Amino acid sequence: MASLFLFDNQITARAAADSAAVIADTARVAAAHEESENLFTHLLKHVQDAHELETPFGRIDLPHLHFLGIDMSITKHVVFLWLAAVLLVVILAIVARKNKKNAVPTGFGNLIEIFVVFVRDEIAIPNMGPGGLRYLPYLLTTFFFILLMNLLGLVPYGASATGNVSVTAGLAIIAYIMIQASAIRAQGIGHYFAHFTGGVHWLLWPIMIPIEILGTFTKAFALCIRLFANMTGGHIVVVSLLGLIFIFGKISTTLGYAVSVPSVLFTLGIDCLELFVAFLQAYIFTMLTSLFMGLGMQSEGHDAHEEHAH
Repeated sequence: MASLFLFDNQITARAAADSAAVIADTARVAAAHEESENLFTHLLKHVQDAHELETPFGRIDLPHLHFLGIDMSITKHVVFLWLAAVLLVVILAIVARKNKKNAVPTGFGNLIEIFVVFVRDEIAIPNMGPGGLRYLPYLLTTFFFILLMNLLGLVPYGASATGNVSVTAGLAIIAYIMIQASAIRAQGIGHYFAHFTGGVHWLLWPIMIPIEILGTFTKAFALCIRLFANMTGGHIVVVSLLGLIFIFGKISTTLGYAVSVPSVLFTLGIDCLELFVAFLQAYIFTMLTSLFMGLGMQSEGHDAHEEHAH
């Protein structure tokens, strides 16, 4: 009887030890999972906007400003937006002065000239016709400004201001104003407002006019979200790939080392793709803006609407 009681106690003690081991393992896995989540959240902060700049020598806090109850604080994306604007003015001013002295541009000036000719011959004139040349300075400014902001995000400790929806919304608002202004200038105010009727019977105007007005805003909205999503998505992929090294490293050091090689290789591939996307998104935003402006500058379609209404 005593031996049976002793055997039961041993089984109970072993079960308790096993339960404690399971609880300890569960707690360790949960702690590792929580730490991995915190680490991944910390990595995502490199993509998000912040009130500080990261440098090789530490972090620099940016001033918090409020005006009439509005938060006017300077953030990381604002700093790199200003930096892109300053670089744009300085670089293009130097190139313009250099190319003005040389009949045939050379060196870096020749490279900039290639982009200028490309925007003029492949974007402005095909989409807007000869009348689009008057809007060429705006298109060139848009192209180079977006390109510089995109490229600054690929520099170590840099940030892409176009990864902020407020920045892309500002660019889209300017594009919206230019689209409507170019249409009014080309068609006249009468033809411009006649466009909102769609050429249908006046009884259908209460339906057609709101739809046409909404259509003017959807173009700008598409420009805003397309640029923001493409620039943000690439950076999140890079952060996710690098984050795998630390996440698996918390589980097992050997596993972390095993994952590091393919993660770095894939990251380099994504970085090369991001370099291509930086140029591509600047081109797409500029091309679509000129296309929307060109559609508004064509008055033949509006004349046809009026004849159909009569």
